[in-house]
Amino acid sequence: MASPIYATADSMPFSPTGTGANHALKGIILVGGPSVGTRFRPLSLDCPKPLFPIAGQPMIYHHVSALAKLPGMREILVVGFFENSVFDRFLTEVQLEFPTVPIRYLREYQALGTGGSLFHFRDQIIRGDPDQLFVLNADIATSFPLTDMIKTHAKHGGVATLLANRVDRSLVSKYGCVVADPETKEVLHFVEKPESGLSDLISCGIYLFNREIFDVMRRALQERQAKIADSGYDDSIARGGAEKFMLEQDVLILLTSAKKLYTHICHPTKDFWMQIKTGSSVIPANRMYLQHFLHAAPRKLSNAPKPNLNDLTNLTTGGNTTATVIQPAYIHPTAVLHPTAKLGPNVSIGPRVLLGRGVRVRDAILLDSVEVKNDSCVLNSVVGWDSKIGSWCRVEGAPGESNALNATLKGYKIPSATILGKDVTVHDEIAIRNCIVLPHKDIKTSQHNEILM
Repeated sequence: MASPIYATADSMPFSPTGTGANHALKGIILVGGPSVGTRFRPLSLDCPKPLFPIAGQPMIYHHVSALAKLPGMREILVVGFFENSVFDRFLTEVQLEFPTVPIRYLREYQALGTGGSLFHFRDQIIRGDPDQLFVLNADIATSFPLTDMIKTHAKHGGVATLLANRVDRSLVSKYGCVVADPETKEVLHFVEKPESGLSDLISCGIYLFNREIFDVMRRALQERQAKIADSGYDDSIARGGAEKFMLEQDVLILLTSAKKLYTHICHPTKDFWMQIKTGSSVIPANRMYLQHFLHAAPRKLSNAPKPNLNDLTNLTTGGNTTATVIQPAYIHPTAVLHPTAKLGPNVSIGPRVLLGRGVRVRDAILLDSVEVKNDSCVLNSVVGWDSKIGSWCRVEGAPGESNALNATLKGYKIPSATILGKDVTVHDEIAIRNCIVLPHKDIKTSQHNEILM
């Protein structure tokens, strides 16, 4: 007889359409806290990583939007150990956009790990008797194939379904590696960051659980505490207390051994996924979202706003009435763009940005109140809040994508996007290539492959 901690397919209500539409759902977004995400600096010095804008919206807005649109979604919980005030404005804004789905923040008393945080708030999570729980890591960019995951979950008798993606085997050691049965999609083996590539499948940090998962978590916590007792070492200070345990290392391994963990594999052409670890990774994430919107949600993209020419220092427009925009691009309606400026593709322009005559921007994110003066070029770069770039400047990151999970190696900047922190001033006729510039710097000479402290 099956163990009582695991549900069977017969015990779950099944939608006639196979989509799980009859199920009551809850969504949980794990955002961590200020002591994690250090590789995201300097961007996280002035904005919590989960709220950094990508494709015109805070990082976790894309998660909330995908969850809120699911039929049967009862509540969305954001879980982390940031101060409560950090998410107040964001939660107010998304609650107005999605008024039918309550959205709340639950603050951990300390870092409890991805498993410990869920188990600590288990009473809040199961309140209202949800049938299934979506758990999403915050630091990912994806097409969120959540409806397809529900369909996959309905077909098997497991407790959990994880989203998996195929990557080059040389990259598997950086992620959780999944070995799955090619026919049934049952997970046969799960290893977090293996030394060698066992498979080309990795876990994407999105999980769909039956509510029985908390019984599995209780067992994982008990096993961890037993190991501590057997070793005679109390790591409550070093590891954050007796409640701390990890979903990936402690829980998924138990599910795998019990043959109750399955995968839904991302579609190779329809879906996309990437991890957001370093500041440079927001450039490919921004591109992926914008390219996805181009086909799936074109209304989220923007055309150039018609400028008020009184705001521009040079009225020579060359006959153009608006800036040239190569889609996909997101442009905030308060941005002021000279009609001779050219933007795109894969560009996000924040509020109150001012672009002068002849400016060229491509594969870049320009944050609030950035000013770029005439004839300057910004490529493969993130320009931080309130920064100013002079005339005839070139701010450029390394083209292509870096798969590195760190911004530096042995003290040197890994070739990737250039990042200017908040309130950086770049003087006229300066070139900055493949650099990270910390906030409040005044750049008077050209810089290449540097970290400017």
